[in-house]
Amino acid sequence: MSSQILVKSAVAVAALLVCTGVASAQSQPGQTAAPAAAQAPAAAAWSPAQSIDMFAFPKNGQSADQQLKDESECYGMAKQRTQVDPTKPAPQGPSPEEIAAAQKEAADNAQQVYGTRLRGAARGAAGGAAIGAIAGDAGTGAAAGSVAGTMRGGAQQRQANAQSKQQAAAQAAADLKKQTALLQQAHQEGIDTFQRAFAACMDSRNYSVK
Repeated sequence: MSSQILVKSAVAVAALLVCTGVASAQSQPGQTAAPAAAQAPAAAAWSPAQSIDMFAFPKNGQSADQQLKDESECYGMAKQRTQVDPTKPAPQGPSPEEIAAAQKEAADNAQQVYGTRLRGAARGAAGGAAIGAIAGDAGTGAAAGSVAGTMRGGAQQRQANAQSKQQAAAQAAADLKKQTALLQQAHQEGIDTFQRAFAACMDSRNYSVK
């Protein structure tokens, strides 16, 4: 009789342990799940001062929010007062194609020399006639001298015109370079003026601006 009681008790304990294990497993779901992803850090606030290559430091312990507000207001004031947009890129130089086009146009419109062939022919004829007269045939000498003079005059004319075209093309390229330098200088002067206006406004609000 006692043996049957012991057997029944052992069965009851085993069943209780099984039930307890199942309940424990159900009460702790997701233990094998991967941990939640770490929260990404917040992006740094935009700084109007740094966008124009400047840094502002509060003198009176102003908060980051207050500094951002002051920078934004001073940025807007500087833009309104100077009429300068600091986000506008600096002027770029002309492309090789633009330079080539300007040089070609200048060369095509360069001043050309005319009449050198005729003047050379006249001088050659006169000299040839004088030489021919000495030799007893002024007409033949004049004709030969005219041909030679025409050739010399033509060569001088072509050389002069080629030099004129080269000079005009070189001057066109130099003018483009000068115009670009002036535009870039004006742009930088505008940025400098904007920075001074921004710094003055921030200084009036107790910031040190570098």
